[in-house]
Amino acid sequence: METIAIELMQDFSEIVHYEHTGIPLYIRTADLAVYPGMSAPCHWHDDIEWIYMMSGKMCYYINGKRILLNEKDSLMVNARQMHYGYSDKQQNCHFLCILFHPSLFGGSKTLLQKYVTPVIENADCEYLHFHAEQAKGQEIAEYLEQIRRLKEEAAYAYEMQAVAVMFQLWSSLLQYGELVIRESSGNNDSDLEIQKNMVSFIYQHYAEQLSLNEIAASGNVSRSKCCHIFKHYLQQSPVDFLNTFRLKTSCSLLRNTEKSITEIAFSCGFNHLSYFSKLFIRNFGCTPREYRNSKTV
Repeated sequence: METIAIELMQDFSEIVHYEHTGIPLYIRTADLAVYPGMSAPCHWHDDIEWIYMMSGKMCYYINGKRILLNEKDSLMVNARQMHYGYSDKQQNCHFLCILFHPSLFGGSKTLLQKYVTPVIENADCEYLHFHAEQAKGQEIAEYLEQIRRLKEEAAYAYEMQAVAVMFQLWSSLLQYGELVIRESSGNNDSDLEIQKNMVSFIYQHYAEQLSLNEIAASGNVSRSKCCHIFKHYLQQSPVDFLNTFRLKTSCSLLRNTEKSITEIAFSCGFNHLSYFSKLFIRNFGCTPREYRNSKTV
């Protein structure tokens, strides 16, 4: 089974690999099990993201808010939001992911400025969650299924048809008031930027022996403010977030390299193999060796 590893820049924005150069559109179905640790890293991008749950459940964090996506639910994550999906109780799920850059709405500058830019710049519009049992949720699911089928069939110029469907979807959301165009309150912009800086620092230095003081200093805040921001946006302490990222990185190394478990533990910033193993079992329910063996069967 192919492993999916999200590539991040130093500011932890995702490097999105679109299917065709010059067409900023990404459409893919996947199992969460192919992600290291059954979780994506915390990241952001300029694209609008759509998730459609084809089977199973998945948890999603968006700017510190936790959402449980059930089967046939849909989720829109607005541009430039901090987010990541992860397994619900270590159970796999199958989902559709669509990344749609706002520039695809840019055929008319006036339409873009009137109906798109005010939405993606509105800090109050972080995400929209559509439930499977609701009529609107079923309508959204059908739009997303249309796009999935277009990609699957891959007929000539299917990208144009996919963009046309996304225009219809966006228009429907505007008409029924799901996307509200208003000025942003901007209440948490400063803290969100601080959070981005601190997470970026962790991604760049996770292999080193980081302290809480160093993490806080990367955001130019006190230790208590650092902990408050992490708790608000990621529901974790800074140290727990650091160790979670180290463990996810170790999963990729266990699966894709021949390095010894001791080498992997130290390269991911763990001083003691016993501590690494303890955290690994707590998070994944198996030892690092058992995880490696299960991925090579």
